Amino acid sequence: MRPAILDPLFASLSSLPGIGPKTGELYAKLLGRDSIEDCRVIDLLFHAPTSLIDRRHQPGIAHAPQGIIVTITGRVVRHQPPPPGRSNVPYRVLMEDETGELALTFFRVAANPRGGNWLEKSLPVDETVIVSGKVDWFNGRASMVHPDYMVRASEAEGLPLVEPVYPLTAGLTSRGLRKSIEAALPRLPHFTDWIESTLAAREGFPTVDDSFRRLHDPHDETDIDAQAPQRRRLAYDEFLAGQLSLALVRQRLRKVAGIPIRSDGHLRKAVLAALPFSLTNSQTAALADILADMESDQRMLRLVQGDVGAGKTAVALMAMLAAVESGGQAVLMAPTEILARQHFATISKLAGSAGVTVDVLTGRTKGREREAILERIASGATQIVIGTHALFQDAVNYHNILLAVVDEQHRFGVHQRLRLTSKGVSPHMLVMTATPIPRTLVLAAFGDMDVSKLTEKPAGRKPITTVTVSTDRISEIVERLRVALADGRKAYWICPLVEESEESDLMSADERYQTLTQLFGSSVGLIHGRMKADEKDAAMAAFKNSEIRLLVATTVVEVGVDVPDATIMVIEHAERFGLAQLHQLRGRVGRGEGASTCILLYKGPLSENGRARLSILRDSEDGFLIAEEDLKLRGEGEVLGTRQSGTPGFRIASLEAHSDLLEIARKDAAYIIERDPDLTSERGEALRTLLYLHKRDEAIRFLRAG
Repeated sequence: MRPAILDPLFASLSSLPGIGPKTGELYAKLLGRDSIEDCRVIDLLFHAPTSLIDRRHQPGIAHAPQGIIVTITGRVVRHQPPPPGRSNVPYRVLMEDETGELALTFFRVAANPRGGNWLEKSLPVDETVIVSGKVDWFNGRASMVHPDYMVRASEAEGLPLVEPVYPLTAGLTSRGLRKSIEAALPRLPHFTDWIESTLAAREGFPTVDDSFRRLHDPHDETDIDAQAPQRRRLAYDEFLAGQLSLALVRQRLRKVAGIPIRSDGHLRKAVLAALPFSLTNSQTAALADILADMESDQRMLRLVQGDVGAGKTAVALMAMLAAVESGGQAVLMAPTEILARQHFATISKLAGSAGVTVDVLTGRTKGREREAILERIASGATQIVIGTHALFQDAVNYHNILLAVVDEQHRFGVHQRLRLTSKGVSPHMLVMTATPIPRTLVLAAFGDMDVSKLTEKPAGRKPITTVTVSTDRISEIVERLRVALADGRKAYWICPLVEESEESDLMSADERYQTLTQLFGSSVGLIHGRMKADEKDAAMAAFKNSEIRLLVATTVVEVGVDVPDATIMVIEHAERFGLAQLHQLRGRVGRGEGASTCILLYKGPLSENGRARLSILRDSEDGFLIAEEDLKLRGEGEVLGTRQSGTPGFRIASLEAHSDLLEIARKDAAYIIERDPDLTSERGEALRTLLYLHKRDEAIRFLRAG
């Protein structure tokens, strides 16, 4: 049960005055919710201001700087309405102070049903008024277009001198939002603090309720800064809630004892002999970590981070073979059908050399084939199962599952990791990602895991030459492709969209496919996410078998697609992709013997950020370095690709600005779990309130279930 103290904060947002059905939908959009029914008062309090309007700056008309918000006190001299029938001419009101004259300019006033009278009432001639807004200078004359505030001097006590500026959405006014926030603030209760008093004193943290009030009542620029005490306090709470819920999940997963895997290595030896390469040092070290974890009766929960082409699949296969040697089964879950079937093609061949049976199960597996596979899994005849989410379905019963490998972890949340446990099985869990993730993000999103890193590329992998080329020179690129394809080489051409849209000037995959087919005929293929699974498989197979030599694609080929003899990667509108995604796409080439090239086509002029991104990629192939730079340039919400469950979409905290606090929160969460695993102490009760406040209550359910 949510603590009663939180009820006022979890009331519907529509319980605040002025939020009706129409404005409600705007608030839902602003707060990233589907509808107003999903919005709570607390969501509005987490909507932080990003800057400040300071109306204390009152320089006088003649001294008002260009384009800066100022406040002017002066006398209204006269009104200049537009001539009749000339609604495109602005309505002007002239005012003066002792330093000069200012024209207040209003467009489309004549179209206002209240006509000019509205302005005559607000700004009567000879009245002293106070106006606030940006001043523009033209030919030595000052004007202010649509002032933010206009008030008679006699009623000026209502003018806010310092006003926070919030992110808005079309149709919502800053004044309306401000009123709603002011109505929400009195609902804040006084919380029993969940932070140790020594930590609060050392960090200079205000109380929680005081932090929210100060967040929405900034007095100067330092109050808006990420390092302001109230922001740091709320950021710490957010990190602590995240780390504590991950620690509770981990505790819950670990409560179910693992089955120790004791293996003799005979299958691994046979497969290693069949591998065309030997394992790198970091592969060997990661495998040693995994085998040590699995020998314990505590369940393994390990994340293997490998850069593009660092050989995660080989490590996963060795771990799965250890489970089979111990008399059990292993499953490998991939995020897409293409990837699952590709893993099956690679692994079944290698495992077959040691006599290990492998099956693939996806949503596409139907009828008798599906029944036969389910039977083999239930009887234990299948030793390694590869598939998609279908592996989690209730109809799938395992004979003796000892290890679950999840590929591309950031596409699965904590919840999916728990689904296997909820089926009454408690396999060791190995999670893999080819997206190098900065250390702070690993902590934030996967704080419940041990981590191994694969940093080397297998021997024989050649560096990829990366160049940036403006789209103005696309004809040169096409000509180079013509020569390369005639020479028997293979290439990818990546586009950001599937089909052309009216709003976008980006080149769609469909459109690019049409133009390249006119030039290169039947040697061009197309693959995108909206195609049916068997169409995608057919396109990939044709590319692999050299029936087509140029594959036009969207980012559907970003992860795991393996065509070793493809050596050219063209990425169109590269400025529109994230760094990590560009690095992933580039990793589709450079996988075989031939020298490889990646061409980043950009549409100029590039923003400073865009130029920085492309030059980082041009100068480095180190995925971990690229990921750190990506985090600096784009922020954590984007680096993981999507904000799914299990990815940290922080509202106040920023990994860049507050990484020192994340480290403290992680240690604090570990200390709490050690001292008070069921959160029953006085501080434990307060921490339950924190988890509910940050909507991390699934972790509390684990307490009860545990």
